Amino acid sequence: MIERLNAEILSFLSNLEGVNEKSLEVIDKKSTTSITDDLKNGHLTSNICMIVASQLKLNPKKLSSDLADKLDSLKIFEKVESAGPGFINVTLKREDFLSTLKIINQQKEKFGESSVNSNRKVQIEFVSANPTGPLHVGHGRGAAYGDALARILSATGSNVEKEYYVNDAGRQIDILSASVIMKMYESDNNFFPQNAYKGKYIEDLGKKILEKDNFNLIIDKSILDSLSKDPEKEIDEIISYLKNHFQEGWEAVKDFSLESIIKDIKNDLRSFNVEFNNWFYESSLGSLDDSKSEISVAINRLEENKQAYKKDGAIWLNTEDSGDDKHRVLVRDDGRATYFASDVAYHKNKIDRGFDEIINIWGADHHGYIKRIESSIEGLGSKKEKLIVKLVQFANLYKDGSKVKMSTRSGEFYSLNDLIEDIGSDAARFYYLSKQADQHLDFDIDLAKSDSKENIFYYIQYAHARIFSLEEKYKELKSSKNIKEFNLSNIEYLKCDKLIHEISKYPDIVNKSAFSCQPHLIIFYLRDLSQIFHSYYNDNHILSEERDNQEFIINCMSSVRQIISNGLNLLGISPMQKM
Repeated sequence: MIERLNAEILSFLSNLEGVNEKSLEVIDKKSTTSITDDLKNGHLTSNICMIVASQLKLNPKKLSSDLADKLDSLKIFEKVESAGPGFINVTLKREDFLSTLKIINQQKEKFGESSVNSNRKVQIEFVSANPTGPLHVGHGRGAAYGDALARILSATGSNVEKEYYVNDAGRQIDILSASVIMKMYESDNNFFPQNAYKGKYIEDLGKKILEKDNFNLIIDKSILDSLSKDPEKEIDEIISYLKNHFQEGWEAVKDFSLESIIKDIKNDLRSFNVEFNNWFYESSLGSLDDSKSEISVAINRLEENKQAYKKDGAIWLNTEDSGDDKHRVLVRDDGRATYFASDVAYHKNKIDRGFDEIINIWGADHHGYIKRIESSIEGLGSKKEKLIVKLVQFANLYKDGSKVKMSTRSGEFYSLNDLIEDIGSDAARFYYLSKQADQHLDFDIDLAKSDSKENIFYYIQYAHARIFSLEEKYKELKSSKNIKEFNLSNIEYLKCDKLIHEISKYPDIVNKSAFSCQPHLIIFYLRDLSQIFHSYYNDNHILSEERDNQEFIINCMSSVRQIISNGLNLLGISPMQKM
């Protein structure tokens, strides 16, 4: 009925003096017609008169009064009122109000989906953790957020592609390779670098490689004695030594370690109900030695467009036009490309693939990186507005009252797989998504495992399971009738009206979540819906109601369960039938 109301409002506005096509576009963008928060204000409300009055210098209360009279005269609504400073509140006829139940019964799991973003090609790149060790719980929030956002955008019509960018080139991978090699021969040398990666997974990789290949490495003890005392210089010197003196094994160790870790990352994400359409490898961008490689082509394009320039033997990108605080190095004076150069080439690759929107989900510590990437996109001849960066704040996890460690370099950390085994994928995803992504999150694992009302995950799932149980009991009493057999206009039972009013909000919640890129809005909505349901259920003995009321209530409860199921599925969470 929102569409019908908007059509009648548009017809009224079109006859006002001073209204034209351009002003109608402005009015449409600024005004909202939505479901009321409180049934006392009717079913639908619109602020359009205040927007129009502001545009045309009219009295908003007078305008809303005139519109209310016009709408009321059409006899298609039960009641239309002018309210407050210029709102229009509309009460629907009973049959129209209850039609939501019919629609849910017909559309079932499709209810809430729309085509508002149809034909929009969107790429979402998320997680993209360096393949230097298992995913820790810090990566879980970005994984849950990116996957849920992809599901929500798909539900509103977008053609979404999910991508993981694999940093399989550069210094971090060299450190990984050196860490595994030095662990393989640690007992021979009684030495392990200070800044190497630690942990059982490094030891396991070394053992598997030694079982597979019969490498023999003897490290000159004098080399170890002469290493720098600075941890960063020390690991770089070891990397250089191993590349020169262990050429036979270096690439084999690197390839095996990368393949093993990426396989584990994929398995962990699959257990977390996250699948990617594409795994893009940094190494595929090529090197500066190849003039036809993607990284060379990107830098050449920036130079041709006068956005990049040479100075002091290096190549720089002018990023000040995008608000960055200084110019950034693309190629060092020794001819080596920076990480930034790879990112520039990667984003050129994304643009060349023809996406309408490129959504990057980054950790909040990458905030300063946004301007320079925007600058590179413009320098390559595209529009920076194509890039949307969503920052995800760090999640602090607590278990048994203590903060959980998340550093992969130390080797002592609580992995994402540990969390999944501890509380399950569904509960983990729920709590990662339970707060706006750019706000800090304190995640209490013990609360997530509890069956208390304070555990919102349990509270929502309990509502779904309660209704499922009720439906099963009802089926035992009598075969359930299809709601289409009801003459809804004759239903006078009013106790479910608050629930019906709430479930009618669901499609708008999905759209808002998609447009704002905020999956937590769905969790907030499901929490409120569950609260209304539990309150109703606790106050009413449904199976003791009169026959007609009973059938109506069961169908209403089934609609509530369907909405909870649909909402959880959009978040990548399975609804429970039993608790």
